Amino acid sequence: MVTTDGGTGDGTTGLLVTLYQELRRRGVSNYAEVAAGLGLAPEEYERCRAELLSLGLIVPTTSRHATAADLRNADWRPEEGAVASVHPEIALLRILNRERARLREHLAEADQAYSTLETLAGAFLQPGSLSGSEIAVEAITDYRRIQQALEDIVDVTQEASCSMYPTGPARQVPERIFERDARQLSQGIRLRAAYRVQDAVRPEAAAVIKRRAELGVEVRIAPELPMTMVLVDQQYALVPLHPDEPGRGAILARGPLLVGSFLSLYEHCWHTATPYGDDVAPERGGDGLSEQQRAALQMLADGMKDEKIARNLGVSLRTVSRMLSELMQELGASSRFEAGVRAVRLGWLD
Repeated sequence: MVTTDGGTGDGTTGLLVTLYQELRRRGVSNYAEVAAGLGLAPEEYERCRAELLSLGLIVPTTSRHATAADLRNADWRPEEGAVASVHPEIALLRILNRERARLREHLAEADQAYSTLETLAGAFLQPGSLSGSEIAVEAITDYRRIQQALEDIVDVTQEASCSMYPTGPARQVPERIFERDARQLSQGIRLRAAYRVQDAVRPEAAAVIKRRAELGVEVRIAPELPMTMVLVDQQYALVPLHPDEPGRGAILARGPLLVGSFLSLYEHCWHTATPYGDDVAPERGGDGLSEQQRAALQMLADGMKDEKIARNLGVSLRTVSRMLSELMQELGASSRFEAGVRAVRLGWLD
């Protein structure tokens, strides 16, 4: 309406301001008389009146106070055309209060809708709804339904997603994979993906794997993987109905108790796999290991604790810790378990 320098934005706004100023000067007046005095055309008359009423800057009234008798008379009506001007600050506060009330109504409606959806969806859509002892299993044979189930569990991911693909990313659309990865990574979700060595060298699959790694997905490569698997937040698992024939359908499992079993298998495969891009074959091939180092590695690969390794070797715990740290660095391993596994895979141990 009025610009900051006191001017008007356009002719219509200027006319509205002039009309309102005259109404403010009079306090209570006949709108038609004021509009006629300013020479408003019929269309301007209605437009300005409608806008002033909608902004709460004028309200219908009477030129005199209604008496008690007037109010008791069912036939009494306010004087036609009489309006009272309202101070802009009061009008603004009324609008704010009206919008606040409307917002409360919308929030109440949204809350009711959410409660209804939550009731209807039950345990299926809520990642944390199943208790530790509850499980749910659904067999799906339609490929489109499998893809929808995958999209559904990906959409509700909150913390982490793990996947492995023994057959590579052949049936997946690369652009959709990258878009989904970027969206989840931007939300702080940890993504891990394991592929076979064969896929890491096939041009098309290798390009997908490389791009995912560049986006920030943690990728590892393994000689073999047991089955296709997608795990979400320790709550959802999508695995083949028949692992030997993955095209025949899938199982959607829900509940931390059941999904935890799949996650244990995944973690084993993950720790025995090689981080994507790593040079995993050290030059000396383990030939330079001392008998003590080889024995320590063998016990580590067997799952022994540092304390037991120290007792078996007859050395201090500090010596074992230093020795294993050096071997981990030599193997390029990020954990002691991974060091033992890599030593076996690289032929350092019998």
